[in-house]
Amino acid sequence: MNKIFGNTSGLGAQQIKSLERLYRRGIPPESILSNDLAREISFLSSALNRQIGLLINRKGEISMVILGDHKGIFIPSLDVFRAASTRFKGLRLIHTHLNGEALSPEDMTDLSHLRLDMIGALQVCEDGSPGRLFWAHLIPENPQGNYWLIHEPQEPHRLDLNFLSFIAALEDEFARRQKTRKIDATEKAILVRVEKNPLAGAEASLEELRQLAETCGVAVFDSQIQYRPQPDPRYLVGRGKLSDIDLRATQIGANLLIFDHEMTPAQVRSISDFTGLKILDRTQVILDIFAHRAHSREGKIQVELAQLKYLLPRLMHKDTSLSRLAGGIGGVGPGETKLEIDRRRVRERINRLEKDLKNITKSRGQRRGRRNKSGLPVISIVGYTNAGKSTLLNTLTQSAVLAEDKLFATLDTKSARLRFPRDTEAVITDTVGFIRKLPKELFSAFRATLDELNEAD
Repeated sequence: MNKIFGNTSGLGAQQIKSLERLYRRGIPPESILSNDLAREISFLSSALNRQIGLLINRKGEISMVILGDHKGIFIPSLDVFRAASTRFKGLRLIHTHLNGEALSPEDMTDLSHLRLDMIGALQVCEDGSPGRLFWAHLIPENPQGNYWLIHEPQEPHRLDLNFLSFIAALEDEFARRQKTRKIDATEKAILVRVEKNPLAGAEASLEELRQLAETCGVAVFDSQIQYRPQPDPRYLVGRGKLSDIDLRATQIGANLLIFDHEMTPAQVRSISDFTGLKILDRTQVILDIFAHRAHSREGKIQVELAQLKYLLPRLMHKDTSLSRLAGGIGGVGPGETKLEIDRRRVRERINRLEKDLKNITKSRGQRRGRRNKSGLPVISIVGYTNAGKSTLLNTLTQSAVLAEDKLFATLDTKSARLRFPRDTEAVITDTVGFIRKLPKELFSAFRATLDELNEAD
């Protein structure tokens, strides 16, 4: 049975049957809207004094009939209709406007958020007959920075356009513009930051986040800064700005948003539900880098401990925001099955890892004690990540410590003897690099490593 979506309370049986008959109408696939269907929904909408919406697929079939109120319609979930990164939903939305108004801001939000082929608003005249059709569609990236094109309204019978050819050409243009970037990375991101103070160095922080993302193999396509007195508690940047970012992602083919903040699970879920994109915060990116860089047993313990401490408050209940951590950036470490285990088992694992770290700290203390007895001075090389600390150690001591032009190539302290003239020696130690806003979970987990700095002369 064909379902009528929306509130049908107060309708009679014949009125509901009239709505159900719309499923059998259909239009020629190459048409935007047939004149016969326009007349039928216009007169029916006028009789019911409610807006009627039709979602029409590319075969010209009616996929959904939606009944709204006098002012608008509510579109149900369209998750069953999948779309590739360069493709639309394969659905056009035609709905009636009872007051003769043009496309509304809400209409344009639906167009972009749902990635519809097009959206049309059909005017209903006072006598119930159809008036002009206002219609719009998304457009590829352009110098003007526009996200959509609104066409001049026309009566349905005057629409002279092969819609199938038009939408195929539009999708091809989206794909062509995106391919000109020549990016092979799976993750294509937009970086986002909320800033209260225009002089607070937001650009520098985003540049650091860009380096972090690229270290994870992410291609950064764009960055957005939203200046506002306080972050929006639900969407951080606010619903309007998030809608713009979602449109931008559609234009340039981005599939990931990385926020330069630590986010709550509710914020991740809200933004993901609104955009349909994968969402990460700064902490997850740094944790991902550490997970890839950890090679020693000590380093792996420290990283897993930091990850579990980050995830513990996010295991209140199972939701899609956790499953999005599996695969790609943010997916290295405990794994999807561990993310879904109960909090008790996570706490047990944390306790076990903390005991292991205590043993590591004890062993470090014993080594430091033996080193102190030898009377050798201790020199620690400290500085920002990827500043060249490992290279300096290799140069001074002719060592072969791993030195790469990457953030956090060193997660384990490395020590070597440095010989001076007149047979004088010292112990020189390479340390984990610094970074802005190091996640508290990592600072706590790597305390045993950072304690090496306290012993330096």
